[in-house]
Amino acid sequence: MKKINLIFAIIALLAFSFQGCKKAEEAIPDPYADAKSPLGVAISQTDVPVPAIGIVGTTVTIKATGFDKFKDQLTFMFNGEKAEVVGVTATTITVKVPASGSTGVTSIAIGDQLFIGPLFTVTGLIQIDPTFKATAGTNGYVSQVYEMLDGRDIIVGNFTNYDNKGGVVPINRIARTSADGEYDRTFRTGKGSNGGLARVLEIGGRFIIAGGFSGFNQRTENISNITSLFTSGAIDTVKIQTKRKPTLTDTVTQKWFPKFNGGTNAYINRVYAHQGKILATGNFRYYVKRTYDKFNYDFSRDTVILDSTEIRQVLRFNLDGSLDKTFRFNTATNKGKESGNGNIDSYMHTDADKLEKLVVFGSFNTFDGQPANRIVRLNPDGNIDPTFTPGSGADNVISSCTYNATTKKYVITGSFTQYNGKLAIGVAVLNENGTLDESFVSRAFEGGQANYAKQLTNGLIVVSGYFVKYNNVTRNGFMVLTPTGTLAAGYNSTGPFNGSLSDIVETKSADGKKALLLIGGFNRFDNQPLNNIIRVTIE
Repeated sequence: MKKINLIFAIIALLAFSFQGCKKAEEAIPDPYADAKSPLGVAISQTDVPVPAIGIVGTTVTIKATGFDKFKDQLTFMFNGEKAEVVGVTATTITVKVPASGSTGVTSIAIGDQLFIGPLFTVTGLIQIDPTFKATAGTNGYVSQVYEMLDGRDIIVGNFTNYDNKGGVVPINRIARTSADGEYDRTFRTGKGSNGGLARVLEIGGRFIIAGGFSGFNQRTENISNITSLFTSGAIDTVKIQTKRKPTLTDTVTQKWFPKFNGGTNAYINRVYAHQGKILATGNFRYYVKRTYDKFNYDFSRDTVILDSTEIRQVLRFNLDGSLDKTFRFNTATNKGKESGNGNIDSYMHTDADKLEKLVVFGSFNTFDGQPANRIVRLNPDGNIDPTFTPGSGADNVISSCTYNATTKKYVITGSFTQYNGKLAIGVAVLNENGTLDESFVSRAFEGGQANYAKQLTNGLIVVSGYFVKYNNVTRNGFMVLTPTGTLAAGYNSTGPFNGSLSDIVETKSADGKKALLLIGGFNRFDNQPLNNIIRVTIE
């Protein structure tokens, strides 16, 4: 058993090591070259299978010599999944692509010796969309694609190049594109952001961008992780008279400052339009603002006065950046509510009554001083929603939470194994009231865990992470599940995925097919080198 497990481990590693753009002669070294006894067999990594592409059940012939002597002892695998052997001759082996087969390396095992064959592409109901124009992707993480009313998209993240269009002038963390991914050079962001961007939203005739940054374009200071832009991409500024006292005579100068005067002392991971204002979440502790027009006594330069107010993890800004003290704030103590006693993330959606519900999740076990194991929901007024009843919640960290308005279900992922005392391995589906949907049963993961999942409007659930197997079937980091938690037939033939997703957007291809826009931090999809943003068609 240990030998078989070792073979599967090697296949998993090889799945990620194959580079789709490598030349044919750059073969993978045989991992048993220095250890195995010669068996008089050989399989070429460069001779193309016949056919080289096929669906589940396709009969495939591979050039391989000497295996006829071991035809009763060998195991043939497609990307680690055992196949039916149809026939073996002195120079070929003929096999059928198994129901669990996926794109990747072929291999033959005899005892504890493994022989790596050529790549084989298994086609299915998910295909890379050839009509998506950003074929080079980005050179860094993509955190959000914001769909504008005119059909264009705003893309934010931690990249400095988009589709190789930022070679001369970097595209720093924000870009505007067509719906098909073509870069829009008319979006004038200049030098862009000097730190990663997590979110963008459009409100009050401006874009609000948030993340972990202190400067945007020519405004290299006086920003604390959030600011506003004109729809042209330029930062929204205001001219202020600043004052200092280097002598007994007042000195007045004029200077341009970001018009959005407010922020936080640490990273903002989400912003939402909320009752005409801006709701922000993150693991910050203080709201900060600047006073530009008061006297100060710094004799060397014009400075500003920085004020802070304690309010943890969840706050609401007015559109000018001032703190909304009507939301989750105690005016008597001049502090915000306690929030979580551990790190948080959030997800906002609108329920059937058109009320804005904010789900807060993460690593905490109390929220606002009340027991709340890693998940809680807030009403529009910012108070805990008592109709959301997760019971004892998750027994470990929740890393992602999404909601589907059609199915009225949440999907969570993380390092938990139980939810409200019931078995839930790494992925769970929740009813709208926070209880566990027991019709979905997550199976065992091997090699890692899921870190993102989203249910599509058709009920299928797309999952990404760093796992190698799910329910003992090879799925290199990406899979599609049924609403009951089994692998969806026809949707799991894609090859190795390396990285993680931050979002999935249901959309259309340029030729009108159903499609998914996948974004995040990844460098391989379906065993092809694709970076951080791609579109796939889905049948």
